[in-house]
Amino acid sequence: MAGKNKKKKNSGNSVAQNRRARYDYHIVETLEAGIMLKGTEVKSLRGGRASIGESFAGEKDGALYLQNAHIPEYSGGAFNHDPRAPRKLLLHRRELDKMLDAVQRKGMSLVPLSVYFNDRGIAKVQLALGEGKRRQDKREAVKKQDWNRQKSRLLRGKDID
Repeated sequence: MAGKNKKKKNSGNSVAQNRRARYDYHIVETLEAGIMLKGTEVKSLRGGRASIGESFAGEKDGALYLQNAHIPEYSGGAFNHDPRAPRKLLLHRRELDKMLDAVQRKGMSLVPLSVYFNDRGIAKVQLALGEGKRRQDKREAVKKQDWNRQKSRLLRGKDID
């Protein structure tokens, strides 16, 4: 029973976040997808170096690919990967068909919210199906956040100004 005393690494933490996605889109549904990576990409991700701020998921040849995600080259490797290469997303066929149908029929977008390693140490992407917000919607969201902040200050007994 050699495997019982092994400590698990704290691998549930997020490597990259896309905070802008929740501001720019009304999130309708989220799902977890695996991501097909090369060895140097995994090593670079484990170092916490990735950017998904401008990335999106797109369909190509009946599969979903993560486009425009930046995973920098691994510093210790001689044979490195392309930092902006499209990376295949691994989904069940039923999930894939559902997402592609929503994107094609309803004009929604697939945006990544975060890239992380699950408990087993496998890289995952949290994808969101979202509708783009208009400028007015964004302004209303900021006003609502500001009002909620002011309410919480008043309830705690602090002055606003």
